[in-house]
Amino acid sequence: MANAWQGLQELDGWLRPLAVAFAAAGQPIFLVGGSVRDALLGRLTHDLDFTTPARPQEIIEIVTPLASTVWDTGIEYGTVSALVKGMTLEITTFRADQYDGQSRNPEVTFGDTLDGDLVRRDFRVNAMALELATEGEHTFLDPLGGLDDLAAGVLDTPDSPQISFNDDPLRMLRACRFVSQLGLQVAPRVESAMQDMSTQIQRITVERVAVELNKLMLGEQPWSGLDLMVTTGLAEHVLPELPALKLTQDEHRQHKDVYWHSLKVLGNAVELERERGMKPNLELRWAALMHDIGKPETRDFNENGNVTFYQHEVVGARMTRHRLRALKYSKQHIKDISELVRLHMRFHGYGQGNGSAEDDGTWTDSAVRRYVTDAGDLLPLLHLLVRADCTTRNKNKARRLQRTYDGLEQRITELQEQENLEAVRPDLDGNQIMEILQLKPGRDVGRAWAYLKELRLDRGPLDREEAITALKQWWAEQQDHAEQDHAQHQQHKEK
Repeated sequence: MANAWQGLQELDGWLRPLAVAFAAAGQPIFLVGGSVRDALLGRLTHDLDFTTPARPQEIIEIVTPLASTVWDTGIEYGTVSALVKGMTLEITTFRADQYDGQSRNPEVTFGDTLDGDLVRRDFRVNAMALELATEGEHTFLDPLGGLDDLAAGVLDTPDSPQISFNDDPLRMLRACRFVSQLGLQVAPRVESAMQDMSTQIQRITVERVAVELNKLMLGEQPWSGLDLMVTTGLAEHVLPELPALKLTQDEHRQHKDVYWHSLKVLGNAVELERERGMKPNLELRWAALMHDIGKPETRDFNENGNVTFYQHEVVGARMTRHRLRALKYSKQHIKDISELVRLHMRFHGYGQGNGSAEDDGTWTDSAVRRYVTDAGDLLPLLHLLVRADCTTRNKNKARRLQRTYDGLEQRITELQEQENLEAVRPDLDGNQIMEILQLKPGRDVGRAWAYLKELRLDRGPLDREEAITALKQWWAEQQDHAEQDHAQHQQHKEK
């Protein structure tokens, strides 16, 4: 236990004043829930949860002298938030809520005992408390055996899981999140109840579902939480594209298991983040999970009986947009994640020529420029996604794919040094185009700008005279086409 509370010792300098302030008011205060669990796991954060029998208005009076800021936005639920020496505290009055079984919003009722407060919490590992002492050792309280569950790596409910999940179905999704974040395994009775009650998740708003999914996706083992969602049936209601990846295998037409491949790619992406010292990236992880969701819709077999998934990345991008919109993700998240899905196959074909000495399959500079330009700011994440997707049991093939992508990244670096690929723009701007072609602002200026950008991608940077010559030649061709179209239109009218 001494080692388990080492993280709390660093906070003792301000925990004591908090205990003193509440004791002076004749009230105890307890560190509770996930804060205690995380302290035991050595992962305590600066966002801490407390509980007390003091009513909300009294909490405000006690904590205000200690805090730089106090918020009462959660006061209707008995929660007062405060900023104390850089720590964010949430202090909640003991609760003894009643649920109606129809929504997850309880009838808020304040309680008078710690045990009554703890038994209404979601899981036993979140139902431990530490009573703060003004001096000496703080008192650890664990009436429901949360410490034993934590030591065993088990996630179980204080009450029966059926009662717990009927009170708040979101707890089923929280179970999947804790599996991802903490590496715990749900107790058999919990998994059974989740399977029986999975449809109840539909009582929860999509906004709350999305919050839990994000926490799950940013966990240390998101694939474990997602697999629990699938095995219990929760995914059918919140992310149906995931179980749909479990394509039926034809013994004569074998192909890679798309479901497990997708979880593997997600795991690879997490590992790449860690290798590069990155923080967990939500866009990368979602793209890794969703990159192949277009395969069930595009699966076909060619004349040789081999499976094909033509254009699955295009279909997958559309399906990704649809799902993330349904979950009410931000427009930027939807755009970035679906674009990564759309682009993840672009690399394949690079370095795969026809076998002749003249064709090694490497792209032209123009193709490399387009790859970089299409990816834009997403290029670093696209690099990681493509590498994460290089999964195969053939180790030689896997190493060859990684070497090939090494070569592409080196090409990009070389061109970047020469041409600043991240800022690829036409060699002439809109004002120069209007001056050279004697145009007024309008559609033709936009068309000319787009032409020059395509030329820039194809040929690289041009000097001013080359760009002007090319622009004038293009414009003359446009005028010729317009005259021909006009003549054909007149002939058609005369007939």
